[in-house]
Amino acid sequence: MPIAELGHTGVWVNDLENMRKFYSTMLGLTITDEDLDHGIVFMSARPEVEHHEFVIARGRQAPDDVKLIQQISFRVDDIETLLEFHNKFKAAGVPVQQEVTHGNAYGIYFWDPEGNRVEVYVRVPLDVRQPFRKDLDLDQSADEVIAQAERLLTDGGPATSGTPGGRTRG
Repeated sequence: MPIAELGHTGVWVNDLENMRKFYSTMLGLTITDEDLDHGIVFMSARPEVEHHEFVIARGRQAPDDVKLIQQISFRVDDIETLLEFHNKFKAAGVPVQQEVTHGNAYGIYFWDPEGNRVEVYVRVPLDVRQPFRKDLDLDQSADEVIAQAERLLTDGGPATSGTPGGRTRG
C-alpha cells in the first residue's frame, strides 16, 4: 500500500503573525483557514484542489539557532515565475542562500523570518543524478538562464558548489 502523495507540512513558529504575513505575502500562499486564538494558520497554493498544503502553528520550543527543518520546497510552473520570485526577494531583502541548477530543476534557496530554509523551484524535463547543484545566475533573461544551466551540466566542474547548509547572501 504505497503513499499517494505528500498532503501537507506543518511548522512550529514563534511569531505567528510575522510568519503568516511572510508566507501569504512573499510566497503568495492563500490562507484557507485560521484560528489566531489557538495559534494556527492553514495555507494552500492550490486552494481549489487542496484545503491546506502548509500549516504554521504557534509553539516553537527550540532556540532560533537550532536547525529543525532541512528545507521546505514550493514548486512553480515556469522559469519566468522563478525569475519573478528572484526579483521579489531581491527587492524585499529576503536573505537568499543560493540560486542553483540541480539539472532536473532550477531553484532559489532562501530563509524565512525564523531561519527555516525554504526553496522555490521549477522542474526541468531532464533526468540528472542527484545530488547535483551548481550556482546559477538568475540576473539574466529566462533564455540566458536556461543556456547557462545547460552549459553547467557539461562544464566538468564540481557537481556541488555554494554552501548547502550555511547562510550566504542576505
